[in-house]
Amino acid sequence: MRRLAVTASALLAVALAACSTGDPEAAASEGVAGGGGSGPSPAPAHQGVQELRARVLERLPHDPEAFTQGLELRGDVLYEGTGLEGSSSVRRGPVGGEPTVSRDLPAPLFGEGLTLVGPRLWQLTWQNGIAIERDADTLKELRRVRYEGEGWGLCQDRTDGGTGGRLVMSDGSSRLTFRDPRTFEPTGHVDVTRDDVPVDRLNELECTSDGTVYANVYQTDTVVRIDPDTGSVTADIDASGLLRPAELRSGALQLNGIAALPGGEEFLLTGKYWPRMFRVEFVPR
Repeated sequence: MRRLAVTASALLAVALAACSTGDPEAAASEGVAGGGGSGPSPAPAHQGVQELRARVLERLPHDPEAFTQGLELRGDVLYEGTGLEGSSSVRRGPVGGEPTVSRDLPAPLFGEGLTLVGPRLWQLTWQNGIAIERDADTLKELRRVRYEGEGWGLCQDRTDGGTGGRLVMSDGSSRLTFRDPRTFEPTGHVDVTRDDVPVDRLNELECTSDGTVYANVYQTDTVVRIDPDTGSVTADIDASGLLRPAELRSGALQLNGIAALPGGEEFLLTGKYWPRMFRVEFVPR
């Protein structure tokens, strides 16, 4: 990866500026998501759980043919994993731009979530029971590791700088499994609850530098913020209405894809077959 003598935040700002599409609607994009949602409304307020919403800061292009399963940002480079048997891939490139490197997964593999661990990248498969370790720059496959159950989302605990922290994996249930970042062996788990009620259908994950885990809830426009040590949901985030009605192309599916920007205060969000990606911040509802 080319190194420049500027900060990651500055690099990202340049990348985002370069992705401007001149869309006349862009001036109206700065505001709160709402209307035209692609899934059920968030659950009602719960005691001790913050109620937040996604405030759109910038609208960016996204491949409308991408069945997005995983999203992660390192500096100014975006990694994205896509799914479906025979159409799965992993890609890297500039935010809002065309991928510069892409690798396909051969059938019958069905790609799912991914995360970076130093110079390596782990990519899950859905029901194949295979995790693929790749070179983070070339995306070349290095090895395959077997695991039990389904693979949905994956992120790495960033509290140690992202060099050796545990992996956090979802399987579509309310359970998060912790794994060794080198061997991929399970090391523990936590069950996610809101007011002591299990929160299932946890999908794509994002770990932030403060130790928090964010999770898309499958088939909804809700993102939940989780304390991975206790499993408690600490915030429900309403991300409905990001796409305008005219952008809800036939076949466009639910929100899926979350990546933290440097600093952890802003995020990229997108969805399966979405023509847009959004830079957002989470603010009180």
